[in-house]
Amino acid sequence: MLKPGATIGILGGGQLGRMLAMAAAQLGYRCHIFAPEADSVAADVAAQFTNAAWHDRDALATFAQSCDAITYEFENVPVEPLAALPAGLLAPGTNALEVAQDRIREKRFVEQLGGRPAPFAQVDYDADLADAVEQVGTPGILKTRRDGYDGKGQWRIDSAHDALGIRIPATGCVYEGRVAFECEFSVILVRRRDGAVRFWDSPHNTHEGGILATSTLPAPPIIGAQVEAARSLASRVAEKLGYVGVLTCEFFATSNGPVFNEMAPRVHNSGHWTIEGAVTSQFENHIRAVAGLPLGDTSSTAERVVMENLIGAHALRLDRHLADPRAHLHLYGKAEARDGRKMGHITRVG
Repeated sequence: MLKPGATIGILGGGQLGRMLAMAAAQLGYRCHIFAPEADSVAADVAAQFTNAAWHDRDALATFAQSCDAITYEFENVPVEPLAALPAGLLAPGTNALEVAQDRIREKRFVEQLGGRPAPFAQVDYDADLADAVEQVGTPGILKTRRDGYDGKGQWRIDSAHDALGIRIPATGCVYEGRVAFECEFSVILVRRRDGAVRFWDSPHNTHEGGILATSTLPAPPIIGAQVEAARSLASRVAEKLGYVGVLTCEFFATSNGPVFNEMAPRVHNSGHWTIEGAVTSQFENHIRAVAGLPLGDTSSTAERVVMENLIGAHALRLDRHLADPRAHLHLYGKAEARDGRKMGHITRVG
């Protein structure tokens, strides 16, 4: 158990790291941010900041020496340099990164645990795509096997003709059949080293242009009917990975039960509502798990909670957002507001 005054290292310098550092400060911890980008919104609220490349082993070693525990705020941190970190310092470990960074591996991993992803086919070369489309059918979505988020690295394929001319990147892709679903939802859990697990209520998630727009509680009845099966799968994923911290699994609610979409080994945008809408937020409970503290209550504090992402230039309209006295505004400190960029979020409780 980390004592107050200890230092928690965070790999990644974005808004998730920022909110983790703020939660850590409430518990008396200092945070040290490590990120390759010099412009880090997480560093703005942290005690220390190391601006270095992921593969800078000397910088990473020096960073590790200053930390009593290390975590990460996003799943695309390269795994290979993390092998040099002292054993037991990183939570969650690299197993979760290795699975989440490869969409093919992730889907097969979930299938082995009894989960049901969308129909898919591996696409390594240009010539593989036509066969994949024929095997899985249309409509479908071609996704890069690695990287890609918020709709990036994806191509919609509504007919075999749409696949013509697409060049497959060297890292390969996965072609997924489009799922006929009624709602999208996420299961967010937190797990301690001793295996104790707690869940937050699952919100109904809506997306615009591949980016999360809103997360709303209470969720529609179809989600309530499927959440236990989804939680069971998420628990098996966490247990198999020996997971420590907050884990998110996204699902489609369909007429045939929950279909697994993807996992994120970190705190998640669809859990931002928990800052005001739950007794203990996802950020605080992640820090508690990493620090070896008892987990906090994950119960919702109101029957209705709505989280809305603020995307692009309109996000900075403080007068507009705060005209609603129920609005809890979170801006991430990003200087440049551009299309598709998450600048902040608003949560309304009750």
